[in-house]
Amino acid sequence: MSVRWRTSAEYRAQPLEQIGAVMRWEQLFEDLEAQAAEAEHAALESEVADRTRRELARVRLVDRLRAAVGRHLVFRVTGFGSVTAVVEAVGPDWVLLTDQPGTRALVPLAAVVTVAQLGAAAAVPGSEGAVAARLDLGYVLRGIARDRAVVTVTTNDGVHLTGTVDRVGLDFFDVTEPGTSTGGRVTVTFAGLAILRRTG
Repeated sequence: MSVRWRTSAEYRAQPLEQIGAVMRWEQLFEDLEAQAAEAEHAALESEVADRTRRELARVRLVDRLRAAVGRHLVFRVTGFGSVTAVVEAVGPDWVLLTDQPGTRALVPLAAVVTVAQLGAAAAVPGSEGAVAARLDLGYVLRGIARDRAVVTVTTNDGVHLTGTVDRVGLDFFDVTEPGTSTGGRVTVTFAGLAILRRTG
C-alpha cells in the first residue's frame, strides 16, 4: 500500500476553500433574509392599501361635506347650474349653503352633480348621531313651512317657483304662488327639487 503525502500547496488551499464555502452560505442567508424582509414589507403595504380601500368604501359624500363645513365649495346642481357657496350645515340628504350675504340655499344631495374644491377629509361615517340622522329633507322643509317664509324653488328641469311652502308630505311639498295661472299651488316632489333659496 502506497501512501501519498499532501503537498504544502494542498494544505494551504484547503482552508481557503472552506472559507469560500462559509462565505457562500452567509451570502445565501443574507439573500434569503433580504427577500423575506422585502416580502414582509410588500405584504404590509398591500394590507394598508386594502384597509384604506375598505375604509374609503364606507365614506359617503355627506361625510366629506360634514368635514367641509365653513369652507367655500363649488357645486353643480341639476337644473340650476353652478353655485359657489359656503357650506353652512349638512343633513343626511341635504346641504345648506350661503352663496351671498343673507341668502341661504337648501340643496338635496340627490341634485348635486359635482363638487369642486372638496378636500379629502371626511367625518367618521355614522358619527353624526341618531338625532342628526333623522333631520332629513322633509324635516327641514317642514321648518320652512312653519316660518311661512317666501322662497324660490328651482326644479331639476329648470322651472322656478316663488311663494311659500304650505304642506310637506313624505315625498312632496306644496308651494303656493299668489296670482299665478296654476291656481296658486304647485306640488313639487322631493326627487324633483334642485335648489330652494331663501333670503333672510
